[in-house]
Formats: sequence, structure tokens, C-alpha cells
Amino acid sequence: MATKKRPAPTRRTGGAPTRKSKKTEEEHSGPAASTRYTPRTTASHGPSPTWVPVLMFTLILLGLAVIFFHYVNIFLPAAESNWWLLGGLGFILGGVVTATQLR
Repeated sequence: MATKKRPAPTRRTGGAPTRKSKKTEEEHSGPAASTRYTPRTTASHGPSPTWVPVLMFTLILLGLAVIFFHYVNIFLPAAESNWWLLGGLGFILGGVVTATQLR
């Protein structure tokens, strides 16, 4: 008859478990930490001034208008220059940056 034997347990290497010293427990004798989550209090900001969204939409629309008029080749002096495109993209970027200030 065959008997079912378990294999011998393998020995784990890695050292002894660390123990807490009494010093560290005595050093932290202050009040116990709360287990409840308390969110940070933030300074509340009111709504954005009216000029922020107005400036944002004005810059974006102005940038789109400059790019459009550059491609149509009207209303812009020296429209062959690509500086108009760079200026239009700059206006759009200014509108996007202003949008980050919107609350």
C-alpha cells in the first residue's frame, strides 16, 4: 500500500522578522492619529470676473480670423508672409491660456 506523505517543508531564508523596539513606541506618545479622512480646506474662489471669458473668446476668434484672412488673402498687408499664421496661432494660444484662469 502506498502512503501519501507530504513533502518536508522547505526552510525559508531571509532573516528573522523585525520587532518593534520600546523606544519608538515611547517616542510617539503624542495624540493618536485619527482614522477618519479629513479633506484639506482650500481657499474658495468666487466666479471669474466677466472680462476673463470675454477676453478668452475674443483672442480665439481673433486668431481664427487672422488665419482665415491670411488664406483668403484679404485685409492683411503682405499676406504672403507666414508671420500672420504665427500671430494667429499666438492669439489662439493666448485664448487657451486665458481659459485656464476660468472658474
